[in-house]
Amino acid sequence: MLRFFNSLFGRVILALIAGVAIGLLWPDTAVQLKPLGDGFIKLIKMLIPLIVFCVVVHGIAGTGDLQRVGRVGVKSLIYFEVVTTIALVLGLVLAFWFEPGVGMNVDPKALDPKAMGAYAENASKLTGGGFSDFLLKLIPTTAVSAFANGDVLQVLLFSIVFGCALALMGERGARVTGLIEDLSHVLFKTMGLIIKLAPLGVLGAIAFTVGKYGIGSLKQLGMLVVLFYAAVVIFVVVVLGLIMRFSGFSLFKLLRYLREELAVVFATTSSDSVLPQIMAKLKHMGIRDSTVGLVIPTGYSFNLDAFSIYITLAAVFIAQATNTPITMTDLLTILAISLVTSKGAHGVPGSAIVVLAATLHAIPAIPAIGLVLVLSVDWFMGIARALGNLIGNCVATVAIAAWEGDIDRDRAHAVLDGQSLPPLQPPLQPSPAQPQPAPQSAA
Repeated sequence: MLRFFNSLFGRVILALIAGVAIGLLWPDTAVQLKPLGDGFIKLIKMLIPLIVFCVVVHGIAGTGDLQRVGRVGVKSLIYFEVVTTIALVLGLVLAFWFEPGVGMNVDPKALDPKAMGAYAENASKLTGGGFSDFLLKLIPTTAVSAFANGDVLQVLLFSIVFGCALALMGERGARVTGLIEDLSHVLFKTMGLIIKLAPLGVLGAIAFTVGKYGIGSLKQLGMLVVLFYAAVVIFVVVVLGLIMRFSGFSLFKLLRYLREELAVVFATTSSDSVLPQIMAKLKHMGIRDSTVGLVIPTGYSFNLDAFSIYITLAAVFIAQATNTPITMTDLLTILAISLVTSKGAHGVPGSAIVVLAATLHAIPAIPAIGLVLVLSVDWFMGIARALGNLIGNCVATVAIAAWEGDIDRDRAHAVLDGQSLPPLQPPLQPSPAQPQPAPQSAA
């Protein structure tokens, strides 16, 4: 028991209980604690651009073969779009089937608009007047402004260009690649320090919800959380399970192989915390280094399966909670907007709130202020989001590697069966400066 409460998850549970107690006993004080939750989210968001830059640049520069980068990149984007669309539709269907927000009867006018202040500006960056505006917003004014504004998609575009240029430099670029890899480890360590503040964020958010809306609100929010977890489980077991089967592998064996990393993600609600270990394990399975280095980092922004479920489920929940009627046109709009905004998030707590705000901002029928209703349980939904996103990206890497012929199937089956194998030899992991000719000719 002592070990449990010494863990991050245990401290979060204590913070949850304390937040409910403060909200019930001292509601006025509880409302004033909301900045704790907002501050925690801002701390997480400040690292997102640099982490995206490091993992994408290192992934591209590590391939040494830009033709392969282009081919794997196109296949990855096709896969990402198809699978995330399935996830978005699943969220819509379950929200209408189970109606988690019906009965809350929240008046949007009674909600505090100041609660949206921390997210409105960032949310507006992800939406625009049309597809052409969206494409133009991908291009930052300067490379520095992309990082200063925290625009994830702009950072991603710059990272791809920078990574390709670095790969073309050969031996001269290897030193920069090594420096970026070292910087990424520092950023992950920094993220680990910030995650330790999660109990304070949960305390502030849950105390605010109970103090503002009463303990009854937790029943409806609890149903939303349970429904979301069920949706993620269904998606992982059914959709991702079928993809793994078609690729010739077992989903459950992959989950067992990655059990340690999944446990860490469960405790930290951040898939970034295990990114280096995940890439190393996938390469140890026999997947080509270049494929792992491109698919995993790119998937962290473009293949957020559980996050996609969250976006549509939460949007419909807010409409139901505020008694806002939505038509079939509104549903199609939610789906279309989510296809864009869900690609602008990174798999860490905080970005989900920003992207959900961006989605609601683009749909006038649903009051965007209703976002404050899900803030108090966002951390707990973040556990399933991080786990679902990570599993989805690992499955995507295996599937695309099988599609591209970049996986040693015998080795992969042996590793997934629990056999202890030596590290791969260098020919299967080409260096950034010296790409191997054999894989190129085989492709």
